[in-house]
Amino acid sequence: MRENVAVQQQSSANHATVQSAHAALSGKTQGLKRLLPFLGPAFIAAIAYIDPGNFATNIAGGSKYGYLLLWVVLLSNLMAILIQSMSAKLGIATGKNLPEVARERFPKKVSFGLWIQAELVVMATDLAEFIGASLGLYLLFGIPMLPAALIAAVGSFAILELQRRGFRSLEAGITGMLFIVVLGFVAQIFFAKPEIAPVLHGLFVPQFQGVDSILLAAGILGATVMPHAIYLHSALTQRRIVGKTEADRRKIFRFEFIDILIAMFIAGAINASMLIVSAALFFKNGLNVEDLDVAFQGFNHLVGPVSAILFGVSLLISGLSSSSVGTMSGDIIMQGFIKRRIPLYLRRFITMIPPLVIIAFGVNPTYALVMSQVVLSFGIAFALIPLIMFTSNRQLMGSLVNRRITTIIGWCVAVLIIALNLFLLYQTFFG
Repeated sequence: MRENVAVQQQSSANHATVQSAHAALSGKTQGLKRLLPFLGPAFIAAIAYIDPGNFATNIAGGSKYGYLLLWVVLLSNLMAILIQSMSAKLGIATGKNLPEVARERFPKKVSFGLWIQAELVVMATDLAEFIGASLGLYLLFGIPMLPAALIAAVGSFAILELQRRGFRSLEAGITGMLFIVVLGFVAQIFFAKPEIAPVLHGLFVPQFQGVDSILLAAGILGATVMPHAIYLHSALTQRRIVGKTEADRRKIFRFEFIDILIAMFIAGAINASMLIVSAALFFKNGLNVEDLDVAFQGFNHLVGPVSAILFGVSLLISGLSSSSVGTMSGDIIMQGFIKRRIPLYLRRFITMIPPLVIIAFGVNPTYALVMSQVVLSFGIAFALIPLIMFTSNRQLMGSLVNRRITTIIGWCVAVLIIALNLFLLYQTFFG
């Protein structure tokens, strides 16, 4: 009975959000109140941009090269804004998500192949996020990795329950966890006391120091631009607020673009903070930190237990929230590419098995995180190329079709990302 009441309340909240959105579209509401109903989808997608893989690459980049690769974080974030805006726009313009559009426009065998690779991407994503959450519990409470993984599994199931209760509950829950990570790294910046001039130089002056720095830059980029977030964002906007006319759809996109700017700015600031803190503490003290457990001990030694706890809590929250988002993406991918669906909790259970096996065999968590990023790098092209193709199609997109300059920049970004990730794959296996 209580569950039915809760579901009814969430349904009412969703209905109220839709009503408020249509009032904003018609001009009945003004100011900040107009924007509020449209905030949320990008915050869910943004969780994918601060997953434990980002922790590994940003901490490693800062400890090894100081502020040198900070510009890569900025560039990655600008790319993320472009990519996520195209994904959101596709959902708004067509009422369909990226996998659904691909199924309709590609041959059946191609669509099936895209589904297989996308499921592998989701499994790699889940591996990184599950290990991150488990490592967070291990670092904070000393719980062995396998029991920690089981506890993390329970936590991820609890977050998935929010989805069943409506999109507003899910958005609120994910946004709340995002801001916990924000507060953690704001405090870390305060503790680390980085110098402003080197930070600004690293942020705006692109440079490398040898092949290893290029490899690490590719890793930072690969950990930031996530294939499953590209699939997910189109699904988050496709039926959330439905525009009845072309003018309404253009207005919806303008509001959602503000949502994207805010969420991606926050995600970018968190990633930059990770690298800045690592540079200010580890690089400054001559420590090359490649493992997250070593980073935890480093925070404890150089700053104190509060700093270490903040790092552990951020890692735990990041892993839990992003693992649930990965499960949602897998559901959308299967439904879109092959018109099949399995219960969300069954999917969560199935995707838990590979991380549990890897943890049970005692594989180094940071090494597993890095290898998961290699798999993710492989999947970016299969999401990004169809996205640019579809959003450049006027017949499909109507008035929300990409401008020519957007398409040109989009293809340049795709070529750059794919080239860097091919370099990453080559160096990983043959370098």
